[in-house]
Amino acid sequence: MANSIGPVRTLTAVELLDRLISFDTTSRNSNLPLIDFIRGHLEASGVPCRLSYDATGTKANIHAVIGPPSAGGLALSGHVDTVPVDGQAWTGDPFTLRRRDGQLYGRGTTDMKGFVACMLAAVPDLAARRFARPIHLLITYDEETGCGGAQRLISDWHDSAMKPGLCVVGEPTGMRPVIAHKGKVSIRVTARGLAGHSCDPRRGVNAVHAASEAISWVAAEARRVAAEGPFDAAFDPPYTTWHVGVMHGGTALNIIAEQAGFVMEMRTIPGQDPAQGLERLQSHVATAIEPAMRAVDPAAGFSFEILARLPALALDAEHRLARIVGEVTGFNAPGTVSFGTEAGFYQQAGVDAIVCGPGDIALAHQPDEWISEDQLDRCGVFIRRLADRLCV
Repeated sequence: MANSIGPVRTLTAVELLDRLISFDTTSRNSNLPLIDFIRGHLEASGVPCRLSYDATGTKANIHAVIGPPSAGGLALSGHVDTVPVDGQAWTGDPFTLRRRDGQLYGRGTTDMKGFVACMLAAVPDLAARRFARPIHLLITYDEETGCGGAQRLISDWHDSAMKPGLCVVGEPTGMRPVIAHKGKVSIRVTARGLAGHSCDPRRGVNAVHAASEAISWVAAEARRVAAEGPFDAAFDPPYTTWHVGVMHGGTALNIIAEQAGFVMEMRTIPGQDPAQGLERLQSHVATAIEPAMRAVDPAAGFSFEILARLPALALDAEHRLARIVGEVTGFNAPGTVSFGTEAGFYQQAGVDAIVCGPGDIALAHQPDEWISEDQLDRCGVFIRRLADRLCV
């Protein structure tokens, strides 16, 4: 999409956020119109960029470099996909930025087009300066559905030879530096039963009953871990959490349910392997639920599909990046969060990362999501000062 709003170089973060919000980049949609707009903004300041696409070709990442076209330096990373607005009670159009009492309303304002707008607003200033080390701008797709964009971007570094040295992921932290977050694994669990008339349940295998037994075990395991740990006091809650968010099954009341399932997640404290939790669930299913199912129908049973894995983040509090981000923001005591980000993938790829961005995570994914103009102003100052400290 061609840029149609006046001179790009004069756009403020609020004006850019207005444009970014106008694109419905819910994860199920293509993000290419938005990517075209961002590419035009970068090219207007003479900043080259490289695109990498998903398997369908309908979504793309941007990797732009300001300063020396090389590896190393500092990366600023933000995703542009958003969660759906379906079924939420918005008081206005989610894709039209509304401004009221210093608050900016719209889907993605906090999570996390606000940070991306601040990145883009800083481009003309940064592009006009001389940097000894590069500033990488990373704009990704599909963070909300498993960080597929960040993983594709990382694989592209092998071809581009443009791997950053350090990274700031601008998820909403109120501009406080975050050096650690939990990991996450999401799993689809499916129970296969045997259909029949409900007048004689003995002749069938009720998949809804089987799935419910597994869910009961997950709930009990969640309570056990909350009581027994292991614990990490840096997090709230200070333990690995288990959660079932979606369940389905059956076709009619008088039919023994042939199919049922649920989607669950574990959010693990650093050092905890989610594979061990999944193995405990599978072991319980295999020993306590499936034998009775297969006594009626040998084909009955469970299957498990891992939908997404997000590695935990753990940056040393004494790391140079943590120290400098703390000094620039004025928060010298870094924190932790329980939500996941792309930072864990970057750290896993050998790029030390920290999370620091504008907005409040409690407003993310909510109807009438908003971010304050003050947070955008603080973020703009942060980006420019951080570039001075790490790249000049």
